[in-house]
Amino acid sequence: MNAAIDPALCRDSIARLLSDEAQWLVLLEQQLTREHKLITDDDVDGLQEAGVARQSCVSKLVRIEDERLSICRQLGQSADVVGLQAILGWCDPQGSLQPALQNTTQLATRCREQNTRNGMLVSARLQRISGVVSLLNSNADAPRTNVYGRSGGNNGYATATGRMLSFSA
Repeated sequence: MNAAIDPALCRDSIARLLSDEAQWLVLLEQQLTREHKLITDDDVDGLQEAGVARQSCVSKLVRIEDERLSICRQLGQSADVVGLQAILGWCDPQGSLQPALQNTTQLATRCREQNTRNGMLVSARLQRISGVVSLLNSNADAPRTNVYGRSGGNNGYATATGRMLSFSA
């Protein structure tokens, strides 16, 4: 690693980053759970507010990730799990940060799963709405047909839309 960087200071920095990340991931997980309820309740206003709060949380997580990537670059390591593990092996040979790293990994996985679940729910609802709108639009563009009563007379107040059907007895 880099001899100019003190391993104890690096360990402290990574410990702080992992702690901060865990706190923000817990908050994100709570926000994603709340968003799921808002989606199922069709609370559009609440979803808009929740989206702003989620975006703020994600921004904090991105800043933490950028700081961790900077440490990896300073130490000449790749900005992935392999690089981070190499750094931890150097600055934390006792492995005292491994539980914190596992915790953030588990939290991030749960957040990703919840976000995927919410995205699938939103997508399914949008498809359903799109289908209804499409159906309504196709009926609006359909030619209008007069409806005739049993006696064969034209019922001037009734019209039908859609396909014309014919049958014979």
